[in-house]
Amino acid sequence: MELLTLMGVLAAALGLTALARRYNLSAPLLIVVVALGVSFIPGVPRIELEPELILTLVLPPLLYSTALESSFAQFKAAMRPIVALGVVLVVVTAVVVGLCVHLLLPDMPMASALVLGAVVAPPDAVTAVAIGRRLGLPRRLMTVLTGESLVNDAAALTLYKIALAAVLGTAGSIGHGFLIFLVAAVLGIGVGLLAGMIVGAIRRRLDDPLMESVFGIIVPFAVYVTAEHLHPFSQDFSGSGVLAVVAAGLYLGQQSLHAGSATRVQDSSIWASLDVLLETLVFALMGLQLPFVLESTNSAASDNGTLVIAAFVVLVVTIAVRIPYVFLTGVLPHALRLFGGERTSPPWRYFTVLSWTGMRGVVTLAAATGVPLVTHTGAPFPGRDEIQLFAFAVAIGTLLVQGLSLPVMIRKLKVSNEAEAERDEQEELHAREAAMNAALKRLDEMMPDLLSKVDVSKERAERINARLRGLVETRYRGAMAAISLTAEEREASPHAAFVLARRELLLAQREAVLSCRAAGEVDDDVVRKVLRELDLEELALSDTLTSRLS
Repeated sequence: MELLTLMGVLAAALGLTALARRYNLSAPLLIVVVALGVSFIPGVPRIELEPELILTLVLPPLLYSTALESSFAQFKAAMRPIVALGVVLVVVTAVVVGLCVHLLLPDMPMASALVLGAVVAPPDAVTAVAIGRRLGLPRRLMTVLTGESLVNDAAALTLYKIALAAVLGTAGSIGHGFLIFLVAAVLGIGVGLLAGMIVGAIRRRLDDPLMESVFGIIVPFAVYVTAEHLHPFSQDFSGSGVLAVVAAGLYLGQQSLHAGSATRVQDSSIWASLDVLLETLVFALMGLQLPFVLESTNSAASDNGTLVIAAFVVLVVTIAVRIPYVFLTGVLPHALRLFGGERTSPPWRYFTVLSWTGMRGVVTLAAATGVPLVTHTGAPFPGRDEIQLFAFAVAIGTLLVQGLSLPVMIRKLKVSNEAEAERDEQEELHAREAAMNAALKRLDEMMPDLLSKVDVSKERAERINARLRGLVETRYRGAMAAISLTAEEREASPHAAFVLARRELLLAQREAVLSCRAAGEVDDDVVRKVLRELDLEELALSDTLTSRLS
């Protein structure tokens, strides 16, 4: 029954995602709001968030797919702000939140308060990145947001383990905690890079797109589990599974640029589909956790009024810590300035948007749910119920408050970079021109050899040459029309007419093949083969132009 309920939740979440995409809404926000409402309905089956399921089966593929699509060069150039936000800010947030909670609830030990701080410290950039892509945030800003999301979970989860050890009575000194963090980072990155090199070498020798994709799918789970279960010195020390996944993803993402076209297309489709599937599920589960949180509120030692006030304060503090930190690191000397090597500070609007992208997500709830029930002595874990309540308040509160207001902020502040768009167009034209020239040069080199090996007349060889040249030049002219012309000019361009006519012809061919199948004249296997060729030919039309016209 639980599996059937889970399938129902997933189906409903996917339906909401389709609705959100159809009307250009934020899918995570819509799913969470609906799930919160559904959780109040009496008799609704309850699905408890399993922390091991989230941290082992959901988090690794989401991080891996993000790392695959990230540019290592951009990641490296933005390393300073990524570390400042993804590591330093995580520690600062955990300490500030822990101190505030300890002051508000003196009965909660400081170590338990730091556990809460580590739980709410890492922002989840899924919503922010989705909004930023939809509204066209500058690439530099998107790089920082994405990079932060790749490393902050590792920092927060390592800090979380250290704080848990302090509560359970197994922690050592501050130096011991720093050593745990250092070992986790070194081992995690090492495991990820080693796995990336091994998998990359295997994939290069396979020459089989299907098997290459299969090897890619198991990478995030394998490296995460391997890093987490490596204990070189004692059980206190282990690698960071998150950093292992990120390192493997960045390495294999760069290697994929040299992979075959079929592998790249297939991988892109697989990971895009998995992202949508997992993201919709985890946001639905977040909203459905409300009954469990209310139960923990009723069983908590503090009265409900005090807990509500404390939860509100924790939410405000978690949001507020990020704002001055972002601006402060932005105006410090160049050695610490955000956005890396830029000699001039970016516009204040960039910092405003970046400071408001602190939405928390499923990692916060999973970590809170994973807090042990009892300590090693058998006593109840101090403050466990409060930790779960505050974590839920922060996750849902930041998602609704910041997630709903972030698009409005981006539009009002007009955070965009027109020069970046123009530079992208010029670089795209340069790349396409270089590709065309290389193809034409290679064609000139091939024709004499072709004439010597194939018994064709000179006139026929010239026709072949002209046809091949026409194919190369047509693609280039299509790209030129898509980039350099206005929307009205594109619609009136000869290449647009050619593309639309070719698509109509392909549609007629597809219908004819299906008619043959319906009449029983062609076997299904043959139909699929012919349809695949027609599909690939349609995809080979000018994607740039057709996407701009649609």
